[in-house]
Amino acid sequence: MRYAVPVSGGTVSPHFGHCEQFALFDVDEETNNILKKELVTSPEHQPGLLPEWLAEHGVSFVIAGGMGSRAQSLFQQNRIGVILGVLESDPEKAVLSHLNGQLATGDNICDH
Repeated sequence: MRYAVPVSGGTVSPHFGHCEQFALFDVDEETNNILKKELVTSPEHQPGLLPEWLAEHGVSFVIAGGMGSRAQSLFQQNRIGVILGVLESDPEKAVLSHLNGQLATGDNICDH
């Protein structure tokens, strides 16, 4: 299973669509261990592009601080789960916390 976390300045980006990179994590579903971490430069922001782009990268889940409703719908259409309102700033810790059922979340900070 592959997780994507939007990153800017090395931390979880508060605005999904304007991140600098995506941290991609390959996870062993049985042991909940991270097998591989990769940073990929985000393509230039274009509405509707990222859900398909991440689907092409084999992503199963996105963990983010905030995301607009259109992007959420497009992820659903691409069968990618979305976890929003993430309070953790470290991308790897966010994934590990989610896998262990301990990820703290708040409100979706994106209102469009």
